[in-house]
Amino acid sequence: MKEKRLEAMENPAIDFIANVRARELCFDEVPETEVRFRGYPERASVSGTERKNLPDEVRPGVTYRNFSVRLHIATELIDTKSDQWEKVKEE
Repeated sequence: MKEKRLEAMENPAIDFIANVRARELCFDEVPETEVRFRGYPERASVSGTERKNLPDEVRPGVTYRNFSVRLHIATELIDTKSDQWEKVKEE
């Protein structure tokens, strides 16, 4: 998978943005997070978060207050085999 910076993605095929706010949150364990992009055709995909009042690495047992997280995921198809798509259109 080819990676790009989030700002460099001009016209993504999929552009997903989620905003979460909370007054209070405490983690019992540090969560393991992962964003994966699967499937065909090949694509360039990016993801990133913007956080307010919440560190990138949270700690267990710490209460975080009045925070927000903005998750942005974007992907675009890579035209690696344009001839293949033309054949599908003709059929």
